[in-house]
Amino acid sequence: MARVGLHARLPLPEGRLVSFGLAGALVSGLPPGTLLTARRVVDADGTVLWEDEALPIPGALTAVVCDAGYVVDDPVERRELARRTGAAGADTESATLAATGRLAGVVRAISDTPEQPVGRLARAAVPDGRTDWRVVLGALVAEPAGTVRAALAARRGLESLRHAAAALAPEAAP
Repeated sequence: MARVGLHARLPLPEGRLVSFGLAGALVSGLPPGTLLTARRVVDADGTVLWEDEALPIPGALTAVVCDAGYVVDDPVERRELARRTGAAGADTESATLAATGRLAGVVRAISDTPEQPVGRLARAAVPDGRTDWRVVLGALVAEPAGTVRAALAARRGLESLRHAAAALAPEAAP
């Protein structure tokens, strides 16, 4: 598995690619940890960037994923993006991977929702996929309860991704 980071700015591996990671829910009713397997990737205008059969992930919901190009944290903006694009979740990497022509599928776990946004943590992701820990510390100081809640929700999403990885490549599962 290659860690390509926000907007996939690190070099991509050869061969087919799966966009695999966290996503923000654009609609209510998708709690943290919910797995999505995409049948379509769209941009913020609703333009289709990729379309194919959804990967068979047990327990995952088949959905449209929107690559918004940035972390969408405002609840009203999330709902408007869902209305405009038909997407259930938003990420920031799938469009770049779709542009390679090698995208085999999209698997995303919900980490935040319109009712439970990430707040200041939305700015903690660095373009190369690392975390800016100064932003995390600032979020803990400014929004302690919300930051802890967001971190726990992301943890649920990551746990769901571990199960999805095992379903995609059982021989590679720990």
